[in-house]
Amino acid sequence: MLRQNFNNTWYFSKVQSLLNEMTNDNERTISEVTLPHDAMILEERDPNTKNQNNTGYFPGGKYEYSKSFFVPSSYRDKVVSLEFEGAYMNAKVYVNGDYAGKHPYGYTNFYIDIKPYLNFNTENEVQVIVDTSAEPNGRWYTGSGIYRNVKIIVGNPLHIQLDGMKINTIDIEDDQAVIEVNTVIKNESLVTQYGDFLTKIKDKKGGIVTSNKVAFSIFAGDSISIRQRLYIPEPKLWSIDSPNLYHCKGEILVEDELIDEATSQFGIRKIQLDRKSGLRLNGKMINLRGACIHHDNGVLGAATFDKAEQRRIKILKNARFNAIRSTHNPISKAMLDACDRIGMLVIDEAFEVWNNAKVDYDYALYFHEWWESEIKSMVDKDYNHPSVIIYSIGNEIQEVGTDIGAYWNQKIANKTRSLDDSRFIINSVNGLLTVMDDLEEIIKSTNNEQEIMFSDKADINNVMGSLMGMMNQIVAHEKVGQATEATFDSVDIAGYNYMNGRYELDGDLYPNRLIVGSETMPKDIATNWKSVKKHNYLLGDFTWTGWDYIGEAGIGKIDYTSNSNSNMYGSYPWYIAYCGDIDIIGNRRPQSFYREIVWGLRNNPYIAVQKPNYYGKKANTTPWSWSDSISSWSWPGYEAQPIKIEIYSDADEVEVFINNQCLGKKQVGESNNYTAIFDTHFHPGEITAIAYTSGKETGRTTLQSADVNLMLNLDIDCETLQPTAQDLAYIMISITDENGICHPLKDRRVTIDVEGEGVLQGFGSANPTSTENFFDYETTTFEGKALAVIRSKNKEGEIKISVSAKDCAKKTISIPVK
Repeated sequence: MLRQNFNNTWYFSKVQSLLNEMTNDNERTISEVTLPHDAMILEERDPNTKNQNNTGYFPGGKYEYSKSFFVPSSYRDKVVSLEFEGAYMNAKVYVNGDYAGKHPYGYTNFYIDIKPYLNFNTENEVQVIVDTSAEPNGRWYTGSGIYRNVKIIVGNPLHIQLDGMKINTIDIEDDQAVIEVNTVIKNESLVTQYGDFLTKIKDKKGGIVTSNKVAFSIFAGDSISIRQRLYIPEPKLWSIDSPNLYHCKGEILVEDELIDEATSQFGIRKIQLDRKSGLRLNGKMINLRGACIHHDNGVLGAATFDKAEQRRIKILKNARFNAIRSTHNPISKAMLDACDRIGMLVIDEAFEVWNNAKVDYDYALYFHEWWESEIKSMVDKDYNHPSVIIYSIGNEIQEVGTDIGAYWNQKIANKTRSLDDSRFIINSVNGLLTVMDDLEEIIKSTNNEQEIMFSDKADINNVMGSLMGMMNQIVAHEKVGQATEATFDSVDIAGYNYMNGRYELDGDLYPNRLIVGSETMPKDIATNWKSVKKHNYLLGDFTWTGWDYIGEAGIGKIDYTSNSNSNMYGSYPWYIAYCGDIDIIGNRRPQSFYREIVWGLRNNPYIAVQKPNYYGKKANTTPWSWSDSISSWSWPGYEAQPIKIEIYSDADEVEVFINNQCLGKKQVGESNNYTAIFDTHFHPGEITAIAYTSGKETGRTTLQSADVNLMLNLDIDCETLQPTAQDLAYIMISITDENGICHPLKDRRVTIDVEGEGVLQGFGSANPTSTENFFDYETTTFEGKALAVIRSKNKEGEIKISVSAKDCAKKTISIPVK
């Protein structure tokens, strides 16, 4: 079937209340937009919104998208559908004013058959209403609107069913792989159809490596499934280091005429799981170096572009992650494509809630009616992607720990297996949630004299924050083991959210259980990874989070203005979680380099310097916070002032020099939590850290101070853009000296101008408390950096971009669009 981009020339407006419409107050503004489009990111943040910190104080609303399109007479004999890859939430679709369908869940792919509502040889109109006005409806920044791609799909009555081609690896030998292709063909015509079905598999160079043709017949109004086994000689396997892909094409032929076709990329790989060898990919044991990630794209909001997803995966892989967990909803098609191409393993997560709600208007309202179709949608999307190795059926589900929860857990797991038994299933469980009714009794049993004050017992993050330092004792209680046993018995892998206190305990108690740290604190990576290396049944660690995100504002905050630690979240203007290894504009933070060292993947030591303006001051932090440090030796105004230096290394010891003056050596490595602290004074110039193991140098790192001159440095990630209205250019803007050394204390308000065949799609910094938005042409750098994202238009030409800031010479660059 022909799939065409349907993203261009939509008209968007915010639907006002009936009273406002009647009184002409807040008259509706209609603007032309190109999808994907996030309406929430355009809203003015409101400290009084019902969403509060969940969305970073962004309110929701009710929004209308409409588009006119010409339908030729030839479509009378076709099947016609619209595909929506994601619309948040409660999407209702109308065609020429008639209701055509709805989809409550905001994160899954869905199709709407629009053929019955079309007028032929004339213009037609499709209207989509999305509604996030009932608040709160999520625990993080959800976005609003049609934030993923839309396609129009046109085909013949005899066609391959949508998502109807499933490709599976049956067996792999060095000289041959056995591939099974199952294809569903539908006949929506009025007569019996006869023909041939031809499947061809090509390698990355386009050469046909195998093919198979079978005859079929199918009654009117019926469907059939065709199973083909194909043999690929000397297969090139898909792996993290060598993500080899093949291309499968299926064709319906009637009297040698092509009637319909479907294509899909896939990879040949084998995944195995057992207690002795843990997780194996193509026979090799692998420890999951995992990142939990949300679906927003920082300055783009929730809008999902191929380039944005690809960039995130590249940066995460460069930070040495080898796996992601899509928290807490099904991942985008674009992200899966990027993981396939780049080599990143995926846990794709279906649900944040089942029948019991976490916030007033979340998906629990619709789960009972829709869950089966949502599981099918996720599996249909994922099936041919080699990067997907695990399905997660839930995150911190409220029902877990009850008999009803155990029933639903088994029901959802079995449904998932019935659709795809080639992958493993996990449920990501927070043991604390399963014993909330017994929590005070459990705390007393630990003999801990710490006084616990729960600011909000209904919010699991606040509860965990209140129990800082006690979590391992609490989750190790026998009641947690009893409450989670039935749930973990019916999945393949037990997902432990913040339950590292049970890793060794449950390894002994449950000799058939396999465990993964599905969600963990950033600072726990050293102890967690030690356990991963020790126990093969512990498959890996997924940090919260790999990439920072909007919403759950301030959960990783470092706050010097408050003495209270009763609320884990930041009050307005906090809007970013501030707990990611990568910040929201794509820069690695110190904890990312620390993690790389703990994993044993970096020889050079890392220098993180605590900000001297807060020296000696006590910070209000949370369990998700890191130290208030950055990798810089540029602190003008703090000359000869006290300063703390953190050195991360897996070596035996590190030695630090400032301007060739030795500060001494300190022990580091695993026995010292991979960290050495040097308390000294700031003197501009140069700081060097040298790592030694067994007396021999194993690596060194040097930071230089920036000089007094300021300039704008523009780092663009591409040379050209395509005229698709979908391609993106990322421009990292830094305030530096003439040597490119960043000035973290010389933040400037930066102005950008974009002319020609491109538009400014997003512009902002990683400042977690900024009151600026992401769509103005001015923003203020944070720690010397800001990010501009330019989107191409759909015509060839050139984009001219000019950037200016106080005390800096103006910079101009051009990007060809071709």
